[in-house]
Amino acid sequence: MPDVLLYSDTERSAALRHELPITIADPFGYAEVGGKATIFISSLDQERAAAARPDAAIIEWGDVGFHELLESGMPRDQMVIEMISRAVAKIGVKDAIVDPDFPLAVADRLRADGVLLTPDHETFALRRRAKSATELAGIRRAQKAAEAGMAAAAALLRAAVPEGDRIVIDGEPVTAEQVRDAIRTACAAAGAPAPADIIVASVWQGFGHESGTGPLPANLPIHIDLWPRDEETNCWADMARTFVVGTPDAKTLELNALTHQAHMAARDAIRPGITGRELHAIACDIFEAAGHATQRTGPGEDPNEGFQFSLGHGVGLEVHEDPGMGQSGRSPLIPGDVIAIEPGLWDRTTGALGSEDLVLVTEDGHEVLTDFPYDLAP
Repeated sequence: MPDVLLYSDTERSAALRHELPITIADPFGYAEVGGKATIFISSLDQERAAAARPDAAIIEWGDVGFHELLESGMPRDQMVIEMISRAVAKIGVKDAIVDPDFPLAVADRLRADGVLLTPDHETFALRRRAKSATELAGIRRAQKAAEAGMAAAAALLRAAVPEGDRIVIDGEPVTAEQVRDAIRTACAAAGAPAPADIIVASVWQGFGHESGTGPLPANLPIHIDLWPRDEETNCWADMARTFVVGTPDAKTLELNALTHQAHMAARDAIRPGITGRELHAIACDIFEAAGHATQRTGPGEDPNEGFQFSLGHGVGLEVHEDPGMGQSGRSPLIPGDVIAIEPGLWDRTTGALGSEDLVLVTEDGHEVLTDFPYDLAP
């Protein structure tokens, strides 16, 4: 087993948060040498770190010359790098794998010290694939918050009525910003705030990850995609639904039925051992048979139309993480994976159609973590 070295904080680094599952805002180090874990950290966080990882040895910054360096006149950023260098030498790291986000300035110093560092995405991604009990509990809480947010969006849209080409409440246009605010308020109240860029959009607002602004249309799809994060664990959830306020036309109904068919076919096939690429192919088969371009066939006349994205992605300490769920998804699913399934279609006149569920891979199949209807009517 190769030695491991990480340096960051547990707000920004999913790899480090997995190893030390508490919130620590200041950067610190984590190493495994010969399978033995060591944390090098400030005295301010020492006791919390020791309680969270009682199996790990602790090196406090004072053990590697913090007070001496304070009086040396060395700039603080250089002090930190010096202490990391000393801590790494103290525990005997000579050759270690690091997360690809490992800080460049720290890597430069350690390599100058003669330490061999090898970025390794696959190893750190695999360490996080099977969720811990704590992480899974956080994902479940975040998913409940997502459902509360979606319910708040649906309630607001349910109160709206068509007026001309847009929807209104008491004569005033309903905007993407209003719906987004309702979602974020509900998610925060449930203990899992959602970011400011969650999607409330239609064909009026654009394609892809466009968040959506301004009035929302009547009789056309309004696509809502939201991803709240559990405050206790930093674990995410992700879900999407599509609503129509008014009367959907025949094309909208046809595309919606097709995306739901692809969604359920791919979701029902989830089990250990199948790959994301194979699940993606299930959805592609359905869309291609109906005459739509997919990521597998390549784009048609309009590069955005059809199913021009992956089936979904892993979810955990990052909202987009392994395993891959598209054409590049060649890694078999394992029990403990949590994946978002979101096949959909984009049409230049109709907009986005599709839904997204969160699914846990179990020993004998899967468990759907999302509990929310798929109806176009909000």
